[in-house]
Amino acid sequence: MTTPARIPFPVVDEVSRHCLQEEEPETVHIEVHLPGRLDPARMRKAFTEALHRHPRILMREAAGGWYRRRYEWELTENPDVEVVSFPAPGRSALRDARTRALAAAPPLSLSPPIRLEVVEDTHNTTVLFLTINHTALDGPACLRILATAAEIYGGKDNSPTAAPIRPPDPPQSTDAPSNWTRPARVAPGSPEISPGNGLLVTELPLPHRPKGSPYTVNDQLMVTTALTIAHWNREHGQSPRPLRITMPVDDRPRDMTMPIGNGTRLVEVPFSPTELTHKPEDMPDLLRRTAQRTRALKSLIRPQLGHGAGLLTAPVTPVTWRAALTRGLRRAAAPWTSTTLLSNIGRIPYPLDFGEEAGRAHAVWFSAPARMPRGLTVTTASTAGRLHLALRWSRTLLGHGDGHHLRDLFEHYLHTTEAAP
Repeated sequence: MTTPARIPFPVVDEVSRHCLQEEEPETVHIEVHLPGRLDPARMRKAFTEALHRHPRILMREAAGGWYRRRYEWELTENPDVEVVSFPAPGRSALRDARTRALAAAPPLSLSPPIRLEVVEDTHNTTVLFLTINHTALDGPACLRILATAAEIYGGKDNSPTAAPIRPPDPPQSTDAPSNWTRPARVAPGSPEISPGNGLLVTELPLPHRPKGSPYTVNDQLMVTTALTIAHWNREHGQSPRPLRITMPVDDRPRDMTMPIGNGTRLVEVPFSPTELTHKPEDMPDLLRRTAQRTRALKSLIRPQLGHGAGLLTAPVTPVTWRAALTRGLRRAAAPWTSTTLLSNIGRIPYPLDFGEEAGRAHAVWFSAPARMPRGLTVTTASTAGRLHLALRWSRTLLGHGDGHHLRDLFEHYLHTTEAAP
């Protein structure tokens, strides 16, 4: 019998593994809407074949003693469990699938740490729900798996479209606020009794951007998120404080060579309180400054979680000791954690075309974990010329009505970013 290959946990995976909580599972949820129906046997076969074409996803956490110096992934030849399921259709099937995607992460002990639910909607359409254990994988990597499955199932080319080519920006200084100040927290709304995450998904028009603008749609979304939270905090009596918004940056290719795993690096975009006292005439300048900051941060060469995380995960002591230290530091650093996270996937690069009967995806939503102390994450993607927004929150901070109000604020401020320069 062949001994399975093993891969040490990368820094991101180890830090996440140290800080797992049952109350708020580290799941990423992806929701793909198709206009037609899928054949269960064909879909199960196509998705399984897609896993084999990206063998790095076929992994589980290797067992080990408390004294081991590393967590390790053990690569398997085949899935340990049936990955694809087909829940019974019904009026509440979509709601129930969303709830499951937030409530339970696929276990790390079984390969692969991803599950796919194929839900038939009441309108003869299909919704694919991918639930991912974020300790092992991220959303863009699993979308690559799904695109491969679509190509196998439908027999059509699902190669990614070329990313827009932008000329490199010359080095420039930015007037960014200091990152050494404790940032604002999202003000509590009407929290619910039960722990866990809540979720709201909605579809909005893509914001207009005048031709030749010095900023991108991502910059418009960043400004919108900052103005939305500043407005929310004013309504709830919080004194103005600087905001810091975490932004994942992903430089991986989108083709079959895409590395599978957690491949984004995190940067933090700051905003001062005075920048967020919204005046329509100030919007062009705020967008320009935000664009300068995001470009400067993207150009920095740095580890995914910074240099400190690399030192924290150095395998010089037993992994259980490092876990205790990491959890303690996380609690101590909570007041300095960024205000929120904005993950803009951007335009979905794959057609996600499952053939004539099932059709091509017309809506794709992602949501990232929303554990405290942030308690709120904003995830956006665009498909078929529409913006798909997911707000996800910790129920110990916000309630469902709060989610609807934040959605309305986001829509309002997104529209204000369309001001001409």
